[in-house]
This record gives sequence, C-alpha cells and structure tokens, in this order.
Amino acid sequence: MFILVRNRVRTAALALSAVTALAFGATGAAAAPAPAPAKQGPTSVAYIEVNSNSLLNVGKYTLADGGGNAFDVAVIFAANINYDTSTKAAYLHFNENVQRVLDNAATEIRPLQQQGIKVVLSVLGNHQGAGFANFTSQQAASAFAKEMSDAVATYGLDGIDFDDEYAEYGNNGTAQPNDSSFVHLVTALRANMPDKIISLYNIGPAASRLSYGGVDISSKFDYAWNPYYGTWQVPGIALPKSRLSPAAVEIGRTSQSTVANLARRTVSEEYGVYLTYNLDGTDRSADVSAFTRELYGSDAVYTP
Repeated sequence: MFILVRNRVRTAALALSAVTALAFGATGAAAAPAPAPAKQGPTSVAYIEVNSNSLLNVGKYTLADGGGNAFDVAVIFAANINYDTSTKAAYLHFNENVQRVLDNAATEIRPLQQQGIKVVLSVLGNHQGAGFANFTSQQAASAFAKEMSDAVATYGLDGIDFDDEYAEYGNNGTAQPNDSSFVHLVTALRANMPDKIISLYNIGPAASRLSYGGVDISSKFDYAWNPYYGTWQVPGIALPKSRLSPAAVEIGRTSQSTVANLARRTVSEEYGVYLTYNLDGTDRSADVSAFTRELYGSDAVYTP
C-alpha cells in the first residue's frame, strides 16, 4: 500500500518564545463545553496545519443522523521544541501562526471546546537538535514539561501531543537520544496535568523509548496513533485497543475507498480511535463521510 507521509509546510521562526507568550498571551481557562449530541463509535482526530488552515474547520462537520460532531479532537499543528545555543537548553516555541491561534483562543479555540471538541497542542522537532529523547537530566526534562503544561493552562487547552520528527539529534552539539529522557519528560508532564490529554504520534526515537529504570510510561498516554497516512499499522505501545488508532488518513489525498476501508477495519477489529490529517477550508464532506459512515453509520454534513 502506498504510504503518504506528511508534507509539512512551516513558516519561518518569527514568533515569540513560549516564555514570552506565557507572559503576554494569557487568554484564560477554557469555558465549560456544551454537551455534544450523543455519538457512539471511535474517537476521531483531526490534525490541522494552522500555517495554512483554520482550526475552526474541525467544527464545521456534523453527523447527518443525530447532529453529533464528526470530529472529537482537534490538534493544533504544531508548536516546536527549539534549542537555545547560548543556554544550551530546549524551549517551547510558537511560530506566528500557532501564536495567533493561541492569542485568539476566544475565537479560535473556545468555539470548538464549547461544541464539545477537545483541542490539543502538538509539539514537533525543528531541525535544531532538541528533541524529546535527548534530555540529559531529569531536571531538564521536567523544565520542558513545565513549559508545556504552563502553555496548556495559560491558553485553556486540553492537552499535548508528542511528535518526535525533525529534531535532527546532534545538531548544535546536542546529545543523541537516550533511554531516560522521554520517560522523565512524560512522567513530569503527566504529574503536572493529570486530567489532560497526552497523545503519541508513534514515530521517532522517543516512541521506541517508553521504559527506563523500571518505569514504563505507556499507561500515561491517552492515545497513540499510526503516523503513516493511507496505511494500517498498530502503534507499538501497551495501551488498550480503545486508545489506539492503527488507521491514519490524509484528507483529500488518501482515496475515499481507502478511507472507508480503514474505518471499516477500525470497527471490525474494535479499535477506538481514527486519525485524520490536513483538513482544509474546502467542503470535504465526501471525504469525511467516507469514514463517518463506517464509524458512526451516518454521512457528514459541512456547514461553512
């Protein structure tokens, strides 16, 4: 089967660091969501490239039968783990498009949450040598975990997604991946936000380093998913089927027949999550319906 891997278009790093953003960009806690119409079936996830598309697109699709949300989780793609060469430390960075979404949470994030959709921030490597798998001390890992949990609290988000791509470990004299780093990082993050979502895009050195010193962090994740679009691949993490997405599709590029087949397999094999990527601003109701018919027994309706 042809594998569609993400084609990321990133804007140059012009935005403030997370420290500045947290100091000046606070937007308050999330409003209590209104109950979404009842829907039975797997959790559906939509990654949104906010460099080129609106996060609000996620809320424009509902089920023709019952009116429930077509999507349950919206992922802001993506913040970055950057590296400060003067302090030799990783830090959380938002480019100008991510920063805009966060600063305008009242109009970009709250409407989704009030609709019953969770909003999660993905964190991604940025070619600078900093990554989730090469913290050299528990203290350094905990410091970065605090930056992430502070961002969740400041902007009223529902969690963090880990995507260990593009770190380019070793750049700027950084360390290579080690076995303790990601375990310390996720342990600290879960302690900081016990009731928020932590998800794993199952790729990169971090994804294969989930255990260290007798501690296995698998159970600290709410979800894990296949990172290769147009394919079926069960994530190699000890989570129940209800929290895994072996299916992954790119909306508009994965054929509707493949989208439907992967959704059908998700149901028949009793997995609880279905991952999609790159929902844009056009009417994609045919692509979305290809999986909602299989997951929920209903077409999807697009409302501009």
